[in-house]
Amino acid sequence: MAFKMKMLAAALAATAASGSMAASPQDLGKVEQAAPAQKLTVTIALSLRDRDAAARYLQEAHTPSSPNYHKFLTPSEFRARFAPSEASIAKVAARMQVAGLSVKRIGSTLLQVSGPAATVQKAFGAEVHVFQNKSVIQGSAARYTAPVRASSPGVDLSDVQAVIGLDSRPHFRPHLRQLPNHLQPAMDKSAGGVTSGNAPGKWTVTDLARHYNITPLYNKGIHGKGATIGIVTLASFTPSDAFQYWSSIGLAADPNRLTVVDIDGGPGAPDDDAGSSETTLDVEQSGGIAPEAKIIVYQAPNTTQGFVDAFAKAIESNAADTLSVSWGEWEWFDQQAQAVNPVGGKSANVLQTYHDLFLQAALQGQTMFAASGDSGAYDVNRAAPLPQYNKVLSVDSPANQQFITAAGATTVPTTLTFHPNGKEMKVKIPSERAWGWDYLNGLCKALGKDPVACGTFPVGDGGGVSSFISRPFYQNWLPGMRNSPAGQQLVDSSQNPPQVVATLPANFQGRNVPDISMNGDPETGYVVYYTSSKTGFSIQTNNGGTSFVAPQLAGITALLNQSLGGRLGLLNFSLYGLAATGHGYHGFGRHGAPLRDIVAGNNWGYNSHRGYDQATGVGAPDVANLDAALRRYFWF
Repeated sequence: MAFKMKMLAAALAATAASGSMAASPQDLGKVEQAAPAQKLTVTIALSLRDRDAAARYLQEAHTPSSPNYHKFLTPSEFRARFAPSEASIAKVAARMQVAGLSVKRIGSTLLQVSGPAATVQKAFGAEVHVFQNKSVIQGSAARYTAPVRASSPGVDLSDVQAVIGLDSRPHFRPHLRQLPNHLQPAMDKSAGGVTSGNAPGKWTVTDLARHYNITPLYNKGIHGKGATIGIVTLASFTPSDAFQYWSSIGLAADPNRLTVVDIDGGPGAPDDDAGSSETTLDVEQSGGIAPEAKIIVYQAPNTTQGFVDAFAKAIESNAADTLSVSWGEWEWFDQQAQAVNPVGGKSANVLQTYHDLFLQAALQGQTMFAASGDSGAYDVNRAAPLPQYNKVLSVDSPANQQFITAAGATTVPTTLTFHPNGKEMKVKIPSERAWGWDYLNGLCKALGKDPVACGTFPVGDGGGVSSFISRPFYQNWLPGMRNSPAGQQLVDSSQNPPQVVATLPANFQGRNVPDISMNGDPETGYVVYYTSSKTGFSIQTNNGGTSFVAPQLAGITALLNQSLGGRLGLLNFSLYGLAATGHGYHGFGRHGAPLRDIVAGNNWGYNSHRGYDQATGVGAPDVANLDAALRRYFWF
């Protein structure tokens, strides 16, 4: 029964990329029968030698008074101090090799194991079948593998933390939103010039730079020179789109600035349904903000294994100073369904694998950003929509991780004009607010729709409290932190009787997200230059989502790296340190405040207010002032 529930959860998770349920797939039988030539490759994760010691060193490396301040480690130094010993690695590898499998180390704690399908299944105690989707929908795969039953493993897995890769279904979705037609405001859809500023909805990075006070850094000659941005993604893209975008806003980009690294064979050709627009905007936004920075795109198949392996490559290579990811899913899927070790239905927790990878990145000084989601305070309800499922306060993974900065989204001031039923209606946003489409309730009412039918609920900035990731020590400095709410249980009402899919722990002292926010509402969003696999090249307007904010922050970090002469490491130390003092929102001396407190709006579940909140985090950055504050308080 436990294994069946995990498979049910895995099937639900697989709908997250598309937001819709697919027809039941056809079971083609065991891998060795349905695809005799196919080998199976899995990633196995081992535990760090001493997580507590690594966390202590991380705090020292981010404490200005410590002798280890900014003494970031190389990957080899990290391995020597905190990774499993060479003897432990060799022991596990030997057991796999005796079982007839080949082994390759791909990370400090990760081994890639491969072999004939029957040999892999015997070793890990799993019967893996090939499935064929009857119809291919957005984000799905024509064929995939998945375990269907468990047995005793053929090798000793007692010191293995996670077995990842037996399930090859697409699980993750990009946190990108485009406006449906009925929510389109009345405006000129042409891209327009940027020198005088564009209207919200047609923003480029130039408008973003003006609004968040990045321009003073440009005026000092800071454009990201010497820094490298890494994009971790699960879809490929057309590089010429990015260069055309940069050229259109007057940026002379080095034609050799882009490097693409395929992980696990890569995600295939650019495709609308696979999420190629996400990778495109990630590159355009990050590279547009830091036009002299280099960019490495780590692109992998949309599977849990692909995601983990892409992070491992980006972190082990240590080439990128800052990393951005805009893909994710409800954290419970990672907790229960994603990396199932079929032995006895035991959950092999991929959340712990992320924790160890991101801890290594922070110790190496790499600054990581993750989009917090675009389903407001109800992250699961994009994959499990109403009314079939109920509302559940929930947050996204990997933005829920301790050693990554979770990027939230706001709506910037504007007046939107709509014409429901032929009558003019104006919606005014007087000040920057948390992104939540509750402000469109009047429009939906005029259209005769409730928020669910209108497509506005629960769209907004992802935020809330993790039910599985403990609250990090840097968040203990601030008031406003919350524990996980009570009564959060996901129920499938389409079954008779209704089926409880998941019950979340109440009052857990969890990680609060997001950490920091910027404009991400499609109503006040951005232009994307994109070559569609269906319709060809176009200039799209009114794109949004926290997908934009994560790469934008990576680009901003590249500028700060150049300005300050080195890597920043985990930015949360500085953000929460500034917010805990009066200097965060009030500035110091002749310098203005590095943080703008967002006190209006909500994300359907949490309200913005003074100080930290679960709708916008510590607020929005004033980048020039943040640069000065980092130099003043966190740099020698």
